[in-house]
Amino acid sequence: MQHKLYSYTLVSLQFLLIGALLLFGTSLFSSVLAILIFIGGAVMGMYALFYNNLKNINIIPEIKEDAVLITTGAYAYIRHPMYFSVLIMMLGVVVADVNMISMGLYLLLIIILLLKAHKEEKLWMEKSEAYRA
Repeated sequence: MQHKLYSYTLVSLQFLLIGALLLFGTSLFSSVLAILIFIGGAVMGMYALFYNNLKNINIIPEIKEDAVLITTGAYAYIRHPMYFSVLIMMLGVVVADVNMISMGLYLLLIIILLLKAHKEEKLWMEKSEAYRA
């Protein structure tokens, strides 16, 4: 139960940070570069989703009972392309309004997503010989 609380806490913090970045930042549409970065992240996310199996998708860093390891598409190059996609999209938000608050929130988001990735990797290592290889 303790590990699920940790997982839900990480997800809650992730969404709070994304919300804060969107709420306190300047409009994404104030910069062409910001829009291009954001769109690049969104395209990466859609590319990852295209290769992912819907039964694998889980918002919390827990492995579903019937999940299978994906090693094609973006997953052949990046272990966590969805987290990477979120970071790229939020970088676009930060670029639209570079200030200490947005950079601090973005740094916290990076830390939270690294913690989520670490948790997920640990669970996959326990579950999958293919992942360990």
